[in-house]
Amino acid sequence: MEWNNAFKGLKEMESKAMMDMALIPNLDLIDIALGSSEKGNASQVIKPRKKSMTSIYLKYFETAPDGKSRRCKFCKQSYSIATATGNLGRHLSHRHPGYDQQGDAGQQITQAVTVTNKKPQTQAKSVSMDFDNLNWLLLNWLITASLPPTTLEENLLLNSFKFLNPSVKLWSKERVQAVTFEVFKSMRENVRASLGQVNSKISITLDFWTSYEQVTYMSMKGHWIDENWSLHNVLLDITHIPYPCTDVEIHHAMMKTLRMYNIEKRILSCTHNNCTNAIQACRKLKEEMDVHKAPFYYLPCAAHTLNLIIEDCLRTPKPVISKIREFVLELNASPEINEEFRQLAAVYPEGSWKFPLDASTRWNGHYTMLDIVRKASPAMDKVIANHEDIFAPRNFLLQHSEKSAIVMLCQYLEPFYKVTNNLCSCKAPTIGLVLFFMDHVIETIGACRDNRSYPDWLKSASNEMAKAAQTFCAQVYNHFTYTAAVLDPRIKAELIPEELNLETNLEDARAHFLRNYSTGQFPSSVMNGYGSVSSQDGKLVNGVSYAEEIARKRRRTSMSVTSDELTQYLSEPPAPIATDVLDWWKVNSTRYPRLSVMARDYLAVQPNSVSPDELFSSRDDDAVKQRMCLGYGSAQAVLCVRSWSQSGYRFKFRSSEIDFEKLLESASPPVDGVSVGFERRLK
Repeated sequence: MEWNNAFKGLKEMESKAMMDMALIPNLDLIDIALGSSEKGNASQVIKPRKKSMTSIYLKYFETAPDGKSRRCKFCKQSYSIATATGNLGRHLSHRHPGYDQQGDAGQQITQAVTVTNKKPQTQAKSVSMDFDNLNWLLLNWLITASLPPTTLEENLLLNSFKFLNPSVKLWSKERVQAVTFEVFKSMRENVRASLGQVNSKISITLDFWTSYEQVTYMSMKGHWIDENWSLHNVLLDITHIPYPCTDVEIHHAMMKTLRMYNIEKRILSCTHNNCTNAIQACRKLKEEMDVHKAPFYYLPCAAHTLNLIIEDCLRTPKPVISKIREFVLELNASPEINEEFRQLAAVYPEGSWKFPLDASTRWNGHYTMLDIVRKASPAMDKVIANHEDIFAPRNFLLQHSEKSAIVMLCQYLEPFYKVTNNLCSCKAPTIGLVLFFMDHVIETIGACRDNRSYPDWLKSASNEMAKAAQTFCAQVYNHFTYTAAVLDPRIKAELIPEELNLETNLEDARAHFLRNYSTGQFPSSVMNGYGSVSSQDGKLVNGVSYAEEIARKRRRTSMSVTSDELTQYLSEPPAPIATDVLDWWKVNSTRYPRLSVMARDYLAVQPNSVSPDELFSSRDDDAVKQRMCLGYGSAQAVLCVRSWSQSGYRFKFRSSEIDFEKLLESASPPVDGVSVGFERRLK
């Protein structure tokens, strides 16, 4: 008889309460059959202490030849000779229920033990396992890891659970999809409700990708700053864009999402990924917003533009970079070789190197390859010479001319590397800060084109880089980005690119401020930092006389005519670059109450449509690969629920929240047959 037959009756004997059913919602059995697999566990009786170790237990264990361990005669599980007898008894009860009814176990056991269908006699009811709770935890794992529902049908995973409990039942992929979609709908309502409470403008960003099924998706995120000057970003939707993915399909998907969240008239800007169809779709959206006389702007992604500029420069030396990358992959794969390289680099000296080196095909990985040649060329040559059997057949040694070109290229691209690192590490990259960096990049490109010492191939690459930069500037230099830039207290007018810092842009920004953020739109309690003060017969009220109140009114009138808040703000020197922009405005909002409202709208405008990490470093590679592998039926729900959970929204099924931390607490290891979570409930 098969081994699994030996575990009949295990469900009744299981002493560990793996989940607390009271922590999950009462699921609808009619719709998707998610009811608890076991009920009525709340009245469990704690088992009496098992009998002490006697000769009857010794019949089921034998001393190993080494004399240091004792083995079970049923399953050959070994225990230290000093193991407490209670543990041996629990092993027999849990792994071999009914062992005391199997006859003389002193004989040599050569086949699996057959357990009778009769329930083993126990003196107390056991705490049963709830498989629906187990499936909830597995669902959370699938969503967090962005895995497809079919994962739960993998034989290796299923067999692992059956090894722990042969009666385990995991949800089918159809049930997983159904539950995930219900969670998606419930959490989307929470997101919709939270957006309804936002009282500032919302900016959106678009990103596109194609899955392994060759299905194109568009993700749309919303960004805003709340009254406490905290920047929020939330994924609004993952939308399938049907082939041929024209501007019409993109515009339709955008409007569908905006209307679903009721924010179509509250958006201020859209940052796209620079593709032509996305630009056309944004243009259609602007035409609709103009009808309602609502300001709306769209701008290209600075990170995508910068990545394109760098790729133009790397096109010629890519074959050499690929050769260096193969050398680095060998270093990463061999601890002996990378230790040798590290020691040689210290001897020459060529700096310290931390393994594994970044060998990704993204920009940071490319720069690492260049940097090795610039800083550790002798160590690289020595390692190649010492391991000719590995490196010689592939001719990894670089020629002197190749090394010289790599060193020159690395020096030229060093400012680009520093800029991308700053963008990746910046807490809140604003329009002003990104334009400040892009202006430095454009200056670096211009210096290369004017430098006669640079070779022709590098100058030619710089010409292509300059074209991409000019295209970006033509799209992004306008009064809207000027307004967003000057509201960054680190940038203001002093650090804005010269081509953008025009008097006409300043006048447009001032007119927009006075027209849309005028005194009449705000209560007197927020005007110029003065609280509303009531007076009684000219006496002091809250320490302010009636005469002082009149004086303040005149000062406010004078400011609105000759020196509004924007003028006052721009007259002060910029804050240090290291300043936290949102903290600065939080402190100074009482000085500029109207301008701070405008700053909340404009500082939420995103210069990038994607995280710079996704383009420049390999840190987000796993997340990118996972979303590519999701199927059409689960991509939207899984990615949205995952993102919402990471943004702080509670995991919700219909009208009930799922608290996974408490579920895990209830699944603590049992103590004398009763789980820790169960003991806590008794208290």
